[in-house]
Amino acid sequence: MTTAEPPNGVWHRNVKTRQSDEITGHVEDHKSSQQEDLRRWQKHAQVVKVNVLKQVQDQLSDLLDKALTDSIQPFAQLQPAVNGKPSKRPPSSSQRMDDGKVFTDRPSLLDELFEINHIRTIYHMFIAILLIFFLSTLAVDYFDQGRLVLEFDLLFFAFGKLGTVTWAWSVMFVYTLLVPYFTLVFWGSLYHSFPSKLGLSLGSGLVLSAVQTCVLGMFPVYVAVHYELPPASRFIVILEQIRFLMKSYSFMRETAPVIMKNTPKEGESPRTPTFSSYLYFLFCPTLIYKESYPRNSHIRWKYVFTTLGMIFGCLFYGYFILVRLCVPVFRPKTNQPFSKRTMVLAVFHAILPGTMLLLLCFFAFLHCWLNLFGELLRFADRMFYKDWWNSTSFANYYRTWNVVVHDWLYYYGYRDFLLLSKRKFRTAAMLSVFIVSALVHEYALGMGFGFFYPVMFCLFAFFGVVFNFTMNDKRQSPVFNVIMWMCLFLGQGVQVCLYCQEWYAQIHCPQTGNSFWELVTPRSWSCNYQS
Repeated sequence: MTTAEPPNGVWHRNVKTRQSDEITGHVEDHKSSQQEDLRRWQKHAQVVKVNVLKQVQDQLSDLLDKALTDSIQPFAQLQPAVNGKPSKRPPSSSQRMDDGKVFTDRPSLLDELFEINHIRTIYHMFIAILLIFFLSTLAVDYFDQGRLVLEFDLLFFAFGKLGTVTWAWSVMFVYTLLVPYFTLVFWGSLYHSFPSKLGLSLGSGLVLSAVQTCVLGMFPVYVAVHYELPPASRFIVILEQIRFLMKSYSFMRETAPVIMKNTPKEGESPRTPTFSSYLYFLFCPTLIYKESYPRNSHIRWKYVFTTLGMIFGCLFYGYFILVRLCVPVFRPKTNQPFSKRTMVLAVFHAILPGTMLLLLCFFAFLHCWLNLFGELLRFADRMFYKDWWNSTSFANYYRTWNVVVHDWLYYYGYRDFLLLSKRKFRTAAMLSVFIVSALVHEYALGMGFGFFYPVMFCLFAFFGVVFNFTMNDKRQSPVFNVIMWMCLFLGQGVQVCLYCQEWYAQIHCPQTGNSFWELVTPRSWSCNYQS
């Protein structure tokens, strides 16, 4: 017997049918799996969307509440009642002036801006320029001298004699730490029981002023001149001298009125500031003394090391700017007479390095250096500057460029002048602050460079005052921001040009006498360089 077998065509059709059914099943299973994954992702996206919208809504609500609170607060502070009815006028500028500086927890503006990729790219561009300076210096050394060794001889020269700087700074620090504090404690312990309060105050003030003049006045000048410190070392000593003077004055100015107003009870000693608070104040990045400041909960060590690296980067940046852009232009090579043409060309040559040095000093000191100490001391108020680059007036630029120094000048210069004059002569108060600031800037530059050439004083005291009144806060057009930047560029070019020319003139044409006019007359006006 034979078994009946299906024809080959029928068997193949059955196999294909089964295969197609299996493929269709797999496709349907895959589609159903994709649909299930899609539904799960849709649900997840919906949850994320709800959470994001909730967070955005909460943040917007907080911002609106803060804005409304800030806008309503001045009107909520009612003045004393007039005829039994409270006045609803906002507090005047004189009332706000009586309130001291208020410290709050806030980050530096650049730290916030660097979180934006577009702004951080500008920071990366400056790093790229630093690398280009590095490579160009290597190339020049290789082709000129046949070697690839970087010599930072200018840096070693500028920061020479650091041992002398260290012990001079130690003397100033120990004096500022001990003498003003214990003088205040001694005066405060006797003030309320002394027969003549005015005589005690005058005597203590005169003695302290005399000692301040010797230790914080003449001693740093003697060290800088006698030991012939190089420029950077001189600037360290002189700037620390100015900082200690401003800090000690703020400490006395803030604490003495409190002791005078608060009469202690019988058997109690007057309340004086703690030694630890004064010690903290000497190092924290502010010039306004307070018994306490807002503090952060911890130190961000990664931020500390990053900021320290940026400081060293700025140091080398300044070295490359001077070596590549200033020294080759201003170092005399031939006997060139002083003329208007050479002066104008030199000024325009100096605009680029001058502007880069301006931005570098701002970033290195006002951002990196102050934030470094702020982070190490957990000092929470990091508003050391504002958005000065957006200023459309020089009045706003002066207020926002260096908030730390501006606050000191405002509260102890401008405000106290108005208080003594019963809030009259506001223009005179402003002019006096400008003159004092210009003199201190010129003193620092003159002592740092080792010669008298009042370029900074003329630009600050004359052109600065004129621009402050002509380009005031009423100028809001972006055109005035362009004008402000043009003036900054030209001012930096003039300063770099004149100071570099005078530096080399002092070297090639040394002083021959000690007459007053020879000391104050710029050497670059009459010096003929010998090739």
